[in-house]
Amino acid sequence: MTTLTKWTVEDYHRMINAGIIEERQVELINGDIINMSPEGPIHRFINHRGVKYLRQVLGNLAEVMEAHPVTFVNSEPEPDITIVRSPDTLYLDRHPYGEDIYWIIEIADSTLQKDLGMKKTLYANAEIQEYWVIDIAQKSLKVFQNQINNEYKVEKNYQDGIVSPLAFPSVEISVKKIIGLE
Repeated sequence: MTTLTKWTVEDYHRMINAGIIEERQVELINGDIINMSPEGPIHRFINHRGVKYLRQVLGNLAEVMEAHPVTFVNSEPEPDITIVRSPDTLYLDRHPYGEDIYWIIEIADSTLQKDLGMKKTLYANAEIQEYWVIDIAQKSLKVFQNQINNEYKVEKNYQDGIVSPLAFPSVEISVKKIIGLE
């Protein structure tokens, strides 16, 4: 039987600093270094449009990060969009930790199974209270909320209407705008 080596966040950072994984699109998930899926034009468009829209809607309430790492105990994924607490100077010498994150958004075209499986479990285990998945094929937004015991207790699916994030219940986010239809 073969035993694979699990990498720590510190190992991963040393590899980055040494240039070992410089030319690769990878992320650290549960101690494994895995390849990230290439980003197609529609994915990039929805990501860019969503970030622009969220920055407008949230204003100074939070920082909206686009495709940047976040750090958990044994993982350093790069979510498509991460909404974190302000000010941005908190992240001068580190990536956001779980306790800094209001919610995470992944955009799924070829990655839907991964985003609804491994990534959803990863974020629930990191105690991220809210996780959204934009399903490009179905033109829908899947919202997972209320993480308890490494599971999301609330799961909703939207194709239109308004969603208010748990962290900012008075903020109204248009589903059609966040999924790139308006």
